[in-house]
Amino acid sequence: MSSLYLVDDHVLVREGLRALLSAAGHAVVGETADPTRALAELAQLAPDVVLLDLNLGTRSGFELLAGIAERGLPVRVIMLTMSAQPRDVAEAMRLGAWGYVLKGSPSDDLLEAVRQVASGQRHLGAAESALAMRALAGDAHRSGAASTLSPRERQVIVMVARGASSAGIGEQLHLSPKTVDTYRSRLMAKLGLPDVPALVRWAVREGLIDLDE
Repeated sequence: MSSLYLVDDHVLVREGLRALLSAAGHAVVGETADPTRALAELAQLAPDVVLLDLNLGTRSGFELLAGIAERGLPVRVIMLTMSAQPRDVAEAMRLGAWGYVLKGSPSDDLLEAVRQVASGQRHLGAAESALAMRALAGDAHRSGAASTLSPRERQVIVMVARGASSAGIGEQLHLSPKTVDTYRSRLMAKLGLPDVPALVRWAVREGLIDLDE
């Protein structure tokens, strides 16, 4: 069976997942709610599969996905989340996730996703595939500029658009505020945006954030 690592900010959810996976013969080798700790432990533990929530308190599972890609860690990630936003499915797969499972799915669906991903197959259930198709249809009406951004650039632009300060962004991404300011200036120049309000409007138009965030 497979070894797994759990990243979720709810202890009860992690406990339930551990019980389900153990009963199915899998081994849970670690768990956390902190993307920074997860990144360090994944390099040491090298599990077969990571079950990753999208919303981790004030942080995002996308941050961990980007970090895994940047470090080239040989782990396969399944997003396990409540988010049924088409753009989140598309972004997860773009950043290297091997599967996407909604938390409201039957437990058998999750176990099947683990089996497939551990064996080297990507997994999207019927509902998740429909969400991905909606995201692709929406992309056809966008400028395509978002696709030119690196994972780190997307992280910075989303955080700026959500109103985070340079110091706050730097703390989460382990960058100096000056480096964050440089990222922001270069991004705005790259995208032809004159100010932060224009950046926010662009991020909404490209589907990177919602109007109600």
